[in-house]
Amino acid sequence: MTVTPALRDAAFRWIADDPSPESRAELQGVLARAMGGDPAALDDLADRMAGTLTFGTAGLRGPVRAGSNGMNRAVVVRTTAGLAAWLKARGRTGTVFVGRDARHGSEEFCTAAASVLAAEGFTVRVLPGPLPTPVLAFLVRRHDAVAGVQITASHNPPADNGYKLYLAGGGQIVPPADREIESAIASVPAAVSVPTSDAFLPVGDAEVDEYLERVASLPRGTSRDLRVVLTPMHGVGGQVAVEALRRAGFTDVRVVREQAVPDPDFPTVSFPNPEEPGAADRLLELAAAEDADLAVALDPDADRCALGVRDRDGTWRMLRGDETGVLLGSLVLSTVDTPDPLVATTIVSSSLLKSIAAAHGARYAETLTGFKWLVRAGDGLVFAYEEALGTCVDPQHVNDKDGISAAVVACDLAAGLKASGRTLLDALDQLAVDHGLHLTDQVSLRFTDLSRIGALMARLRQDPPDGFAFEDLLPDADVVRLTAEGVRVVVRPSGTEPKLKAYLEVVEPVDDLAAARTRATERLDALRTQVADLLR
Repeated sequence: MTVTPALRDAAFRWIADDPSPESRAELQGVLARAMGGDPAALDDLADRMAGTLTFGTAGLRGPVRAGSNGMNRAVVVRTTAGLAAWLKARGRTGTVFVGRDARHGSEEFCTAAASVLAAEGFTVRVLPGPLPTPVLAFLVRRHDAVAGVQITASHNPPADNGYKLYLAGGGQIVPPADREIESAIASVPAAVSVPTSDAFLPVGDAEVDEYLERVASLPRGTSRDLRVVLTPMHGVGGQVAVEALRRAGFTDVRVVREQAVPDPDFPTVSFPNPEEPGAADRLLELAAAEDADLAVALDPDADRCALGVRDRDGTWRMLRGDETGVLLGSLVLSTVDTPDPLVATTIVSSSLLKSIAAAHGARYAETLTGFKWLVRAGDGLVFAYEEALGTCVDPQHVNDKDGISAAVVACDLAAGLKASGRTLLDALDQLAVDHGLHLTDQVSLRFTDLSRIGALMARLRQDPPDGFAFEDLLPDADVVRLTAEGVRVVVRPSGTEPKLKAYLEVVEPVDDLAAARTRATERLDALRTQVADLLR
């Protein structure tokens, strides 16, 4: 195998058009090794030049590297120029907020995006340092901006970075805007020739303070006796979360020291996602050592929140996203004063929220996966969650998932329960008695060969398993749903990672809770095995 003329020319053109000397040198090195016969370098070069990043479930994401198929200054410049052209073509001029996390390349990419937007005549406001994604989403909505750009890869591996895009109202982009912007990007000239300007303005501390004050106002209860342990998982949410909790009255907060400071290498976790096994180990160890009442894990850009609790046997465990979602949803519904409120979750989340909503006389909606759909579920939205730890408890101010506001509301719930001698697990038990026991789980398969994901989905469609009602959600989404009495399985490719995911749920009526839990656990174990075999 040798470098084809087409691949060589594409690499040379990209090198000539890249405004970053470091990226030019990086790609030149890969190209030289590939042309010298290094097979690994040839594969690397082909992957780097294999098309361009596209908008997925949560914006652009990819490895920080030179080439068209990576996150680098040239890609950010051209993406932003395409965004600016798309906005101006629709008469949307005005303010754009630009923020970033603390990942590799984030500061450079943030400045690049701001520079392009400023040159295009937008009033560009740049957040003062690495801050949580929800702060940007809040400011876009609060100040009626036409767009917001956050440089972040959320909970992706350390090598990645990304470009999350918000439009007016503070919601993430949805089709057809994503494809229209991609078309505009394709018409942008070489990155080196895109005009830039440093005429952008910083966001002041007072504006960040607006977010903190709003989040601190969310608790409805009066109890504040609660010991909290927290980890920002080497991300940017630590200081903001502790300050938000302090302003809300929760002052007994202990932070996992080894994970308190932003670090783009995420040295203490193999994968910086609270969902991943082992990621919250240090948090749970601290919770036990400090005799905490509640453990809180934020993902690196702090738009997701996971809760940890002391189990019946005295050990600590993390709650599933569905458990957190129904607890917070039930609290919001019990305190909301909005007429005809709406709550929403996704097609892969637990169906328990539907029953809780009905008991409160509230409307309920299910959407496709992704918060860009959840926040558009309908008028009167007061709460939304997805099983992947995303929760929106204040959609009128942050029209997206927000781990920090979720943490504040969770502390409000836990403190109120503690004052009455109860725990979050007691509250979950009561929901099971009232609405049936809903147990959920996930089978997640990671692939290096992405073609296998498509092949498995095709096989499911061609030969669905016996004993289930089969529903194919194409063309709206690449999702299949299997249902039977008290059983649901939803299978879909991940929109942010090279994974195929199957979401499992069993529902068991409750007469005796312990007996119902035994039956449901056995059914879920059997279903997990069945689905794992199905996806081999």
